[in-house]
Amino acid sequence: MNEVKEALRNIEQHYKLFLQQQFTFIGALQRTRENAHDMIRPVASISQVQSYMDHHCNNSTDRRILNMFLNICNDLSKLCHKLETVHSGNNITNGILERCKLLLSHSNDLSAIRAKYPHDVVNHLSCHEAKNHYGGVVSLIPIVLDCMKEWVTHTEKLPQHTLYNVSGGGAISEKRAPQNAPARAAISQTPPSVHLEASNKGNVQVQGSKHAQKKNLNDTENHSGKLKRPWKPPGRHA
Repeated sequence: MNEVKEALRNIEQHYKLFLQQQFTFIGALQRTRENAHDMIRPVASISQVQSYMDHHCNNSTDRRILNMFLNICNDLSKLCHKLETVHSGNNITNGILERCKLLLSHSNDLSAIRAKYPHDVVNHLSCHEAKNHYGGVVSLIPIVLDCMKEWVTHTEKLPQHTLYNVSGGGAISEKRAPQNAPARAAISQTPPSVHLEASNKGNVQVQGSKHAQKKNLNDTENHSGKLKRPWKPPGRHA
């Protein structure tokens, strides 16, 4: 999870740099659309931006900013697939990931999406541009970033045993087993002194029982008057 957060922070930093150059991005799209004689339809997909850069870009500045947009989209797509290896999934998190993958699909139509408050990328466009040309493409990255932050928030609230290592390792719950080991050891192991004390008590009880039996036998013989004396052979009288 820490690796996911770090990757997300890095993408956000790149996006902040890109956001500072939004007018440069819009200018590059405007020029490449003109070169492509494609001024009617809106910029509505990632593949459309890729095509403009590959076939209709005439200067390095336009190529750099268009490539920056495409790289951020690519990084978001990779992170989206990485999230699937971190969590086994539930309805909420899986739904968020599916939306991210759909938005980042190169053929997906972005013309109808709009980033809302606190994002102001659409507000920086003229009304005509926002409605007809660039509102969707400038909204894509902030919307996907918000979705991924929402995914992290929901995932952190889930039980730990549903989280997995980013590398595809075992569940974190497997690491919790050693924590229970001391308790099990304390239950299964009885101190030697307790065993010794119990053993000594048992010996005392056995010895006491034997002594009681012998005493009872002597008392019975004395009471009956039939106490037997050792036999002696007859001797000579002086």
